[in-house]
Amino acid sequence: MLFWLIAACLALAAALAVLLPLVRAPGRLEDSDLSHDLAVYRDQLAEIERDARRGLVGAAEANEARAEIGRRILKRGSEALPDKPAATAPNVARLAASAAVLAVPLLAFGLYGVLGSPGLPGAPLAARLDKLPGDAGIEELVARAEAHLAANPGDGRGWDVLAPIYLKLGRTDDAVTAFKNAIRVNGGSAERESGLGEALAMSAQGMISEEAEAAFRRALAIDAAQPKARFYLASALAQEGRMEDAAAAFKTMLADLPADSPWRKAAEQAADEAARLAEAGAGAPDEAAAAAAQDLAPADRAAMISGMVASLDQKLRDNPGDPAGWQKLVRSYQVLGKPDAARDALARGLDALGPDSADGKALAALAASLGVAAAQTR
Repeated sequence: MLFWLIAACLALAAALAVLLPLVRAPGRLEDSDLSHDLAVYRDQLAEIERDARRGLVGAAEANEARAEIGRRILKRGSEALPDKPAATAPNVARLAASAAVLAVPLLAFGLYGVLGSPGLPGAPLAARLDKLPGDAGIEELVARAEAHLAANPGDGRGWDVLAPIYLKLGRTDDAVTAFKNAIRVNGGSAERESGLGEALAMSAQGMISEEAEAAFRRALAIDAAQPKARFYLASALAQEGRMEDAAAAFKTMLADLPADSPWRKAAEQAADEAARLAEAGAGAPDEAAAAAAQDLAPADRAAMISGMVASLDQKLRDNPGDPAGWQKLVRSYQVLGKPDAARDALARGLDALGPDSADGKALAALAASLGVAAAQTR
């Protein structure tokens, strides 16, 4: 109600400011102007008289000046005489303009009542800006942080806070950028470097690239006990099919972890699975042939490896009861950078082996260590 009262008062004030000059009688304005001019002429006559008494002007010059001022007074008086009867009559154009001025606020309020949202509750800017962070959603908080960092790109603390939030939201590319900015502004640390490596791995759908591995190694150079870096580097060994080395790395990590470390359970599961796969001899498919292909040109080597994987895929379609074969196929597709094919192979393998069987669980565990999440299977 207060808003409408203030709006009405402002509209009335604006209308009066336009209406008053339109409805003011023109005769009064002219009388006021004539009186002002006559007062000026009287002052000029008095000035001439003073100059004549002091001898500053001669008698002839004084008479000529008086005559000139007299002529001006007569001319001004004749101009002020009303020779047009319509000047004091009602002016149709002035009335029309006055009506239009009055109609504008009435029309505006009427249109707002029909097209606007007068019942919408207010959302003052100050209230929105002063809202406690706990009352805001995660998207609003991230948007605020992004706006702040866009204006203050040198705020290292802001990048430190935003980078892991991006990672939890699944915005992996943004997380990579944020971690790199945090390292650029604040310098490298074990947490920042390992966070960058994790973001790079997640951005590559679980594959630990050379860039990610380099970030993890920089983290360990700063803090040799950094658990995230150690876990991912051990997982990189498993992705390469070096199961014995991976099992040893996980076991060494476990020996150094505190009993209450959140990484202990994951490291224990990964160590057991890597040891089991090492005993089963589950390495990369046709490793001898792949080693022989190292002497070929890059394009020929890639074609040969793809052909071996395709051959293994066809064998498993004909004989799906091969647990080691499914593990090799999932790993191979993931290493080749074909995550969709890896997920499809995992789904087909689980269908063939049974997701609740020991072989099915082993396949799912291997896939999880490679970054092929079971939730993405069909």
